Amino acid sequence: MAAPAFSWVGVNSISHSSSITSSILGFNGFRGENPNFFSNRRRGGFHLIHWRRRNLLISNVASDHQQRVIDYSSDNEGLALDAFQPDSASLASSIKYHAEFTPSFSPERFELPKAFNATAGSVRDMLIINWNATYDYYDKMNVKQAYYLSMEFLQGRALLNAIGNLELTGAYAEALRKLGHNLEDVAKQEPDAALGNGGLGRLASCFLDSMATLNYPAWGYGLRYKYGLFKQLITKDGQEEVAENWLEMGNPWEIARNDISYPVKFYGEVIEGADGRKEWVGGDDVIAVAYDVPIPGYKTKTTLNLRLWSTKVASEAFDLQAYNAGNHAKAYEALKRAEKICYILYPGDESLEGKTLRLKQQYTLCSASLQDIIARFEKRSGVEANWDEFPHKVAVQMNDTHPTLCIPELLRILIDVKGLSWKNAWEITQRTVAYTNHTVLPEALEKWSLELLQELLPRHVEIIKMIDEELVNTIVAEYGTADLELLQEKLNRMRILENVELPGMIMELLLETQESIADTVEEEEEEEIKDESKDESSETSAVDENEEETEAEKVEDPGTKIKAKFEPDQKRPKMVRMANLCVVSGHTVNGVAEIHSEIVKKEVFNEFYELWPEKFQNKTNGVTPRRWIGFCNPELSEIITSWTGSEDWLINTEKLAELQKFANNEELQSQWREAKLRNKMKIVSFLKEKTGYLVSPEAMFDVQVKRIHEYKRQLLNIMGIVYRYKQMKEMTAEERKKKYVPRVCIFGGKAFATYIQAKRIVKFITDVGATVNNDPEIGDLLKVIFVPDYNVSVAEVLIPGSELSQHISTAGMEASGTSNMKFSMNGCILIGTLDGANVEIRQEVGENNFFLFGARADEIAGLRKERAEGKFVPDPRFEEVKAFVRTGVFGPYNYDELMGSLEGNEGYGRADYFLVGKDFPSYLECQEKVDEAYRDQKKWTKMSILNTAGSFKFSSDRTIHQYARDIWMIEPVVLP
Repeated sequence: MAAPAFSWVGVNSISHSSSITSSILGFNGFRGENPNFFSNRRRGGFHLIHWRRRNLLISNVASDHQQRVIDYSSDNEGLALDAFQPDSASLASSIKYHAEFTPSFSPERFELPKAFNATAGSVRDMLIINWNATYDYYDKMNVKQAYYLSMEFLQGRALLNAIGNLELTGAYAEALRKLGHNLEDVAKQEPDAALGNGGLGRLASCFLDSMATLNYPAWGYGLRYKYGLFKQLITKDGQEEVAENWLEMGNPWEIARNDISYPVKFYGEVIEGADGRKEWVGGDDVIAVAYDVPIPGYKTKTTLNLRLWSTKVASEAFDLQAYNAGNHAKAYEALKRAEKICYILYPGDESLEGKTLRLKQQYTLCSASLQDIIARFEKRSGVEANWDEFPHKVAVQMNDTHPTLCIPELLRILIDVKGLSWKNAWEITQRTVAYTNHTVLPEALEKWSLELLQELLPRHVEIIKMIDEELVNTIVAEYGTADLELLQEKLNRMRILENVELPGMIMELLLETQESIADTVEEEEEEEIKDESKDESSETSAVDENEEETEAEKVEDPGTKIKAKFEPDQKRPKMVRMANLCVVSGHTVNGVAEIHSEIVKKEVFNEFYELWPEKFQNKTNGVTPRRWIGFCNPELSEIITSWTGSEDWLINTEKLAELQKFANNEELQSQWREAKLRNKMKIVSFLKEKTGYLVSPEAMFDVQVKRIHEYKRQLLNIMGIVYRYKQMKEMTAEERKKKYVPRVCIFGGKAFATYIQAKRIVKFITDVGATVNNDPEIGDLLKVIFVPDYNVSVAEVLIPGSELSQHISTAGMEASGTSNMKFSMNGCILIGTLDGANVEIRQEVGENNFFLFGARADEIAGLRKERAEGKFVPDPRFEEVKAFVRTGVFGPYNYDELMGSLEGNEGYGRADYFLVGKDFPSYLECQEKVDEAYRDQKKWTKMSILNTAGSFKFSSDRTIHQYARDIWMIEPVVLP
């Protein structure tokens, strides 16, 4: 069907009765195929959306210039959209208005891209009403608010989520049908917002959804990346990266707040005024400009804000003289230097320029956000802010170590700008900020060069040194100075500044203490000598003076001893440990799964835990059930609603547990299998479209989709597949069919652009797929498919139809994971190690409904030691697979480096650090159990139902309740 043509033909000014209400304008200005919706209107005003409730506003009627405005201050206080229920006709009118008056496309035709932008504009209008009402009310009530700082927000598409939360999916679908389009087709036009990459960003987005749904006053802060991380292409050479183009057609959800901007400084110097106050002057200044995105809650008026910062410079920074002289690069040098801060998420940091850019990104996020938070606090406070009230009104959550610089930045503003004392500012900061740790990998605990920080942020280094001195004083007070070995060990592990000289006062204290100890020892020795000498002859008292001098030289000078022990190593760089800075400065440190939080306490930050045990908490991650079941899996959602009796489970996920009592019910099992098959058919179509491969929906869909990293062990998965393929090739067709369940093995995820080994793994997977998928002997018994450019929208297709999901990281290395929760919620059975949230998922869904294999976290160190000592003996099947790969069966690419990483006993990139070989036999045996279980579809379906039933604990709503209660100390605020 051709897209309807339309033209501007004017609109009627409409006088509405008291039953017609709105503050959203719709335009009835189309002429098209449907006479009921594309009718001529005379010029003269706007057509208002019809609402089924009492009147509130008639606005912008050009014929008589009359206008009635909502009074938020009296009877209509707290007015918000969910007070009204628009019908499809009103929504169609609003869509048409935006197609005409918010154009991003030429006016001739109403094709899918234009339909998406117009629909998004219509939805955004409705969100703005709730958005404004939410923050008007928060400002009026002066509530305590949480601010969530994250380098990533992996939002996914917003349209279906927004209209789902507004409970308008059906109305919008009908409106678009009447305008000639299908809602699903329109929604597909939206690109995923390229603001994140992995679980860190998706967790942040789930949290925002839950905060809004639960009516917690909160705000998100991030950066507006123009080109995202990268768009992943899969070619014959493996992964290739190109820039994301998500902003190419504009972003209809964001609102540029050109009146909200803050200066962000780099470089320069610190000067001290006559009054002793420090001032950071000179250097380069950029401007951070706010872009706001509304975050609607489900079945609530509350609509929160995600504020993203973009960077620019003032117009005066453009060198017009250089430009006219032909030196164009010099003319816009400052402009490009500022803009590139927000070009790319996680720019490569192998070079000094890359490191500098990453640090600039992190400081931009922290500085602009803290300035904004403080400005909002001062505005709400009135004439003069009471800074002691700041922690009672503001909670700042650092999502991993990327926002660490908000700590010295808050101190800088409080001390240098607001005039507070160090003691007062330090106390306020410690009561305001909290830190979520997301990793136990040493290389992921951020460290920055002190030299680079000193050059880029000189005032912040001064403040960090002051915090480090506070910490050193605490350590010395706790452990004393008598045992220098113990003190040295604690300082080496706990200090914020690594390989940096101790503060002068501390060195003096250590010297004085050691001299005092030496004097005491000397006095005691002299007393002993005097006592012994009383009975000796006078001849022994005549000691040669030269001998005395020789003995004196043997006594080590205390000062020399102290310097030797505590002086920095000149061969090593001086670093700033960001995680330590977070732990010291924050009032709370939380892990993101029970096993992870224990590792944080016992290993990663053990010394800090011993010092401040009350700081440490666990907050197991969660995911929003609205997006991850309700909206992406309507087939399953309908079944859950039917069997639990209502849609309450979308907010109160404990109701999912009610499915347990029906797990053996044949009718439910039949419905469950039918829903899974429909979702699998969607995957079949999707894979054909994205990869060209056609797969059988009758096969088991086995999925591993996540960031490509050695510890996540996609390599273990593909090595297991290679073994399966090799075994199949050695069998007859009948033997293969009898032994193996047909499988479609689906991979997805991005390898960081400079992570060579991860990119080798991607190449290996695609090479195996190219061979296996084109092998006529194997046919539908085995397919291996790598889905390019994995993102939220891809996950929303794959997860509902998956049957087995692999979460097989080396035990103790995955902090939590959230994709495991999403798969389990959708009735997918997990195969995995006892790592991250797998441990808790297995507890909740039942041990018999989780395929477990592999070494445990407490065994890993011993196994690595065993390997280093040459005691590890690999399984013959593992050696067989490596040899098979090296025959070239999967193409001419040289896999020696990849296979070599699994060999040897020591050395960088060797010795199988992630224990692929160790866990390989256990993994194969577990996969045999998977095949056996899948053959019994009744048993498998029961396992699937129990996974969904047991996933209730893993809602982000539950997690956010815990953050609000235990860390932020905020209460829900429900708009009237």
